Amino acid sequence: MHLLDTITMASVTAEDIKCELDTFNIAFNNDTVDKLLEQCLCHRLGGEEIVCEWFAFSSSREQLPLTLENLDQFEHEILNKKKKPKGSSKGIQFNKTRDINSIQELIRAEEEEESLLDSYSTPAKGSQKRALTTPEHPQSKRGVARLASPSLLLSPASFSSSATPSQKYGMRSGRGEVVSSFGAVQGPRWTGKGWSAVRVELLEEGENSLISSYKYMFQRLRDVRDVLTEKIEELGEELRSHFNIEEFSPVSLPVQDSITVLGQVCCDSNGKLNAQSVLLEAGQEQGGRLVPVNLSELKEFSLFPGQVVVMEGMNPSGEKFVATKLYEGIPLPFYCPSEPVMVMMACGPYTPSESLTYDPLIDLITIINKDRPDVCILFGPFVDSKHEQIEKNQVTETFENIFKRCVDSIVEGTKGSGCRLVFVPSQRDVHHHYIYPQPPFSLTNLSKDDSARVTLAPDPCTLLIGNVTFGLTSTDIVFHMGAEEISSGTGTERFSRIMKHMLTQRSYYPLHPPAEEVNMDYDKFQQFGQMNLTPDILIVPSELRYFIKDVIGCVCVNPGRLTKGQVGGTYGRLLIQPNPVLVEGKRVSPCIAGQVVKI
Repeated sequence: MHLLDTITMASVTAEDIKCELDTFNIAFNNDTVDKLLEQCLCHRLGGEEIVCEWFAFSSSREQLPLTLENLDQFEHEILNKKKKPKGSSKGIQFNKTRDINSIQELIRAEEEEESLLDSYSTPAKGSQKRALTTPEHPQSKRGVARLASPSLLLSPASFSSSATPSQKYGMRSGRGEVVSSFGAVQGPRWTGKGWSAVRVELLEEGENSLISSYKYMFQRLRDVRDVLTEKIEELGEELRSHFNIEEFSPVSLPVQDSITVLGQVCCDSNGKLNAQSVLLEAGQEQGGRLVPVNLSELKEFSLFPGQVVVMEGMNPSGEKFVATKLYEGIPLPFYCPSEPVMVMMACGPYTPSESLTYDPLIDLITIINKDRPDVCILFGPFVDSKHEQIEKNQVTETFENIFKRCVDSIVEGTKGSGCRLVFVPSQRDVHHHYIYPQPPFSLTNLSKDDSARVTLAPDPCTLLIGNVTFGLTSTDIVFHMGAEEISSGTGTERFSRIMKHMLTQRSYYPLHPPAEEVNMDYDKFQQFGQMNLTPDILIVPSELRYFIKDVIGCVCVNPGRLTKGQVGGTYGRLLIQPNPVLVEGKRVSPCIAGQVVKI
């Protein structure tokens, strides 16, 4: 990036953006202005240019209002796809470049200095290298730095001949700032026990757990149909029993009286679902017909393609069902936990978009060593298929080697903290199987001690962490459902509705048909993509804005991504109480507190 570009971007202010928005008569608030200012910095745009881009985007979608959610969609669909200007990477050089050699020299000098001082002191009985750490006496930064193995830290020059540190990432503001909170705001100490004995295991073991790769790219349409039909029948039976419904009638049955029908929501074309394009596809026992649905009599609704619903209404002609009542889905029972844990979570990419430098990952390793969480869940992508240098194959090592060194750095760099590590793959991991459900990574080079604290999980999965259930998926179901869901515009907030749909549909990916980027294997999806119980915590990293909230008793977290374009992103952390309790017959969430924090 040229120095002139840096000065130009720095000159854009919130007042400039407000003036431009006023020019186009666009309603705004301080949050949306701050978001536009952040996008100016990320995408090298001036205030007038980004407002013009937004106005064009909004106009093409029937005057879309300026909200944080719509700005995330705008960035994903428009800004991220714009051709980036060619700028010189030699303009500004930072003295704090994290090169492997300079890091080694600094740490070697510190160790020699400490060894010299130790030679003049009397060693205490049973002295150890690892200092005792308490919240009142935190471990020194120098001690934390020594926990990481410098020989395994990621060297930018190793991966790309043109790799230079990201200037935007180095210039980021708000480091460590808490941007979203849940539960107890005052009081909790965000530090784990270190060297925790907490158990981490897949909830389903043996044949019920996806623990290795499998053959895919061969599935018959008949098998896909069977999977979808079974889903309709299973959820339908649960709803029939819960709401005391005698029986379901065929949706195409021409009757003048009110009937209750069961089916799956579909769209009448390949376009986006709207209130006029809703079809209800009945199960095989109800005739398997597709019938248009009139939603005008419903006061409130929230629907998406693939949703299994029960509706009450009439179909006088047999050609169109007029819905008068929509039955809500019901979540599964919870699993009762018993041990407390502190859990940290982060989602890739772990490099800025314009450079294959892993500075954000190194910063995360430092935070893990400082806070010493009991468990750290790391979602892919680790080697991002959407990274420009990966797409153009501008790397000097194989994708597998880059991934191996990345994981080795995490495992070795956090060894001193005793933190349990969970690795969850992503379909954006260029070296891994491009299929959903996705098998776990295969790491054959781990030592026995490292294997004991590393869990390789599939996407999606349900984990038991200290007997607390965690539902995990790296696939961006929030963004995919957000683009397809329709609602009456009243009631709950958008993210809460999407999370409720996941829980009541009892599926990690209830959308059908899936987004184009999701390569679905329906046979394995039926086995490994369903929820067998309602998790205590549901973690769903997304391109959309971070959040943490309670949805029908489940704490749902979108920690965001560790990097967002050229700047730093966010990660999440949770404190879990030992045992859930019942208050007036209702189960209290085991989550004491949660935060989303800027890296």
